[in-house]
Formats: sequence, structure tokens, C-alpha cells
Amino acid sequence: MSQLRLPAFDSANIAESNATSYPEKFRALNSRRWNRRLGEHVGLRNFGVNLTRIAPGGQSSARHAHSKQDEFIWVVSGEVVLETNEGEQTLRSGQCAGFPAGSGNAHRFVNRSTEDVVLLVIGDRTPFDEIVYPDIDNHAKAGADGRYVHSRKDGTPH
Repeated sequence: MSQLRLPAFDSANIAESNATSYPEKFRALNSRRWNRRLGEHVGLRNFGVNLTRIAPGGQSSARHAHSKQDEFIWVVSGEVVLETNEGEQTLRSGQCAGFPAGSGNAHRFVNRSTEDVVLLVIGDRTPFDEIVYPDIDNHAKAGADGRYVHSRKDGTPH
């Protein structure tokens, strides 16, 4: 078999990371979630593509909603609980969910199964996006560079 050459690549060769921009007190919530940053590997700048693995008992993120960014999630493998403003539902391999920018529909994915879940997560990188986290005292705002700065909901720093 021949070796792949960029722009083609094998996602299994991309290192996993569970790094997060969350303030320290919220980081443990995401310690059981791992991303392979596929889009960054090939230099994509307008949108992100992550292969996210959630270990049993883990979550994708705190429940959140974006003001300017669209998000699309496809369940590659496993069974995961999607929590939204409307409640909970279980998604399985091949099923999808989408969250239009500004919808206010706060969401997260929780792995309540005994096996890893793998999600393909796609989102744009619109500058000046704001993220509302209704269940925790956190608010994030992106600058022109797309990097998020987190604060408490009242605007004070963490």
C-alpha cells in the first residue's frame, strides 16, 4: 500500500489532545474528551473539523450556544446522549445534529455508555463569536483572531 501524501492523510496519525481554552475550574469537565484537529492538519482556516472521542462518563463540552458560529456533528461510532434546551435524546452511529448560529439552543454530548463515542465535529470560525454556557458561570468571546477569552457571566475575569 502506498504512503498518503498531503492533502490526503490518515486521521489515526493525528495526535489526540484534550486541551481546552476553558478556565481552570471547568477543565476537568472535559478531561475525558479527546480531539484530533483534522482541519488544522491541512491548514484550514475558515472552519474547523475535529474527530472527537468521548470516553465513557465524558462530555464533549459544557452545554453551550454560539452567537455567530454554525456547528454540525455526525456520530461516527457509538451511542451518545445529546442534551439541548428541549431535553435529551440518544444518537447512534450515522445520526447527526446541527446548530445554526444565534439559535440559542445550548447543547452538549454526553457518553453514558460503556464504550468510546466518536464524533465528527464541524464548525466555522467566525470572528467575534460569543458563547453562552447556561449551566456554568462562564461566557466566552472570540477576538479577531478567533481565540476565545473566558469570563464570568457578569463580565468579571475568572
